[in-house]
Amino acid sequence: MIHRPSFEVADIVRAHRSQFIEEYGHLINADQIRVLNAIENCRTAVLGGHVSECDQCGHQVISYNSCRNRHCPKCQGASREQWLAERTGELLPVPYFHVVFTLPQLLAPLALQNKRLMYGMLFRAASETLLEIAADPKHLGANIGFLGVLHTWGQNLLHHPHIHFVIPGGGLSDDHTRWVGSSDRFLLPVKVLSRVFRGKFLGFLRRAFRKGKLVFHGDLASLAEDGAFNKLVNRAFECEWVVYAKPPFGGPEQVLRYLARYTHRVAISNSRILSVEGDEVTFRWKDYTHGNKNKAMTVRATEFLRRFLIHVLPKGFVRIRLFGFLANRRRAKMLAVCRQVLNAKATPKPDAAAEPTEPLKCPSCNSGYLRTVENLQPQLPCRRTRTRRGFDSS
Repeated sequence: MIHRPSFEVADIVRAHRSQFIEEYGHLINADQIRVLNAIENCRTAVLGGHVSECDQCGHQVISYNSCRNRHCPKCQGASREQWLAERTGELLPVPYFHVVFTLPQLLAPLALQNKRLMYGMLFRAASETLLEIAADPKHLGANIGFLGVLHTWGQNLLHHPHIHFVIPGGGLSDDHTRWVGSSDRFLLPVKVLSRVFRGKFLGFLRRAFRKGKLVFHGDLASLAEDGAFNKLVNRAFECEWVVYAKPPFGGPEQVLRYLARYTHRVAISNSRILSVEGDEVTFRWKDYTHGNKNKAMTVRATEFLRRFLIHVLPKGFVRIRLFGFLANRRRAKMLAVCRQVLNAKATPKPDAAAEPTEPLKCPSCNSGYLRTVENLQPQLPCRRTRTRRGFDSS
């Protein structure tokens, strides 16, 4: 039987949604309202489901449908397993490295108002930096491939945009006839990566400003003026940009375990919520600035929802991306070349069709099996919630 956490984000949404809308409704958009609706209705009668009955004792179990929203803490398991199965056949028999590129906190408020544009620039600046420095003969001198996952949160749920990259230790020579391997403990110099990353991102940011693509609301309204914006960019150039290289993985199996933790993660899992009492929520968080200590933080429920919703991504924004020889259009061909020069065999992908389809055992008698006897139709309400952009109907 699946263990249900004592407290869930859905419980907080149901109990405090009205109060949250009253306080913050003027600040949220249609994407965030859709996420609230999805989480609130996930695995309830609203989305429909089916009734299963034991073929031995007649015990019935009602199962409701999932919302499948990528921001829902309960809906990531199936998507993660399918995605990981597809990645299994792409792993190479080389060490893997984990490198994190972080946007300075000075620019985070601007990114929050320009998510699609600035998160896209974050991906572009970081990926171009990795490809450029790796190709430089002074460093690795190879054409590399890698995967990046955007996270926008810190453990305290505040805005902290950064990208986790998983990178094979080496790459192809220019003529694709050799594998140029890295050291088992060192891939690329982080100080060089940091400076090139900073220059590229700020160049993209200045270009976006000149073309009028950035928006400035509230406290950032003054940045619409050339002088104020240039002052911000200059301050950003003067600070250190954090590029962090974590210790390398031991091999492909460890890479998969890592990806299972990071790729389909949401801002906070239900298991981290410790209590919901009155109008306060207490959750567990890890304080990285003080020895990675586990601590408990208590905030108002409406503040918890505000923090959770700032991590909702724009509709259609791709948060897991592949680059270099792993890029979508050339991945199959280039992986074949990589395996050839590495003298390695392809790892077979799990055959989803071959997975067992045996029905679940009855939790009551533990001898019979559950069979679907009735489908339950969705009972979607027509909810209209005012946002700063008008009404959202879900």
